Amino acid sequence: QVQLVESGGGLVQTGGSLRLSCAASGRTLSTHAMGWFRQALGKEREFVAGLGWSGINTYYSDSVKGRFNISSDNAKNTVFLQMNSLKPEDKAVYYCADRCTGSVWSKGEYGYWGEGTQVTVSS
Repeated sequence: QVQLVESGGGLVQTGGSLRLSCAASGRTLSTHAMGWFRQALGKEREFVAGLGWSGINTYYSDSVKGRFNISSDNAKNTVFLQMNSLKPEDKAVYYCADRCTGSVWSKGEYGYWGEGTQVTVSS
């Protein structure tokens, strides 16, 4: 059973930065691919960033490309999301997720989810 625990959310001003972490247990990251999603109040959960199977290729939604960076530390079974130049529209609950098949883009392919961490960006 995979368990994912996010941390690092909080309140930041527009233009600021946050670094989210997701600690995984129950499986090794090398056999799975991780991603980050977010859900704003009243909206659908959406893809933010993801890792390919090799852990080398990275994928980003257009809304965060150039500002966010996903990375992993396989030795610590941890995935990170560095978020820079934050905007008020980035405010959401951020979730990390684990998949062992399928497309990096599709939330339906992710079988395990963390409980989320709140990110609030003040204007």
